Amino acid sequence: EVQLVESGGGLVQPGGSLRLSCVASGFTFDEYEMNWVRQAPGKEREGLLCISMNGDGTTYADSVKGRFTISRDETKVSLQMNSLTPEDTATYYCATDMLDYCSDVPGPMDLWGKGTLVTVSS
Repeated sequence: EVQLVESGGGLVQPGGSLRLSCVASGFTFDEYEMNWVRQAPGKEREGLLCISMNGDGTTYADSVKGRFTISRDETKVSLQMNSLTPEDTATYYCATDMLDYCSDVPGPMDLWGKGTLVTVSS
């Protein structure tokens, strides 16, 4: 079965850090770009970062520049989130357009995980 499974979400205090992971199965994960996308309550989905097949990162969202970092290894893609604020509260999804590069803007995504909830609150 082709799927993406996110983990690592939870409750964190403002200023804290959290690391999300996404494990892929059922397809050749290392041949495609991977993205992190989030959706806050009552808001549209927001593409955050992308990492290409070769490990080149692209940041789409100004709101996370300098705070969030995307990385990948042979089995998973990760999102390191630092200096979290309540505005980062959202469900975080990993997704892929099944390309080998990151587009200039977030794509529509062909494959999505089910998401992991991050809540930033004191």
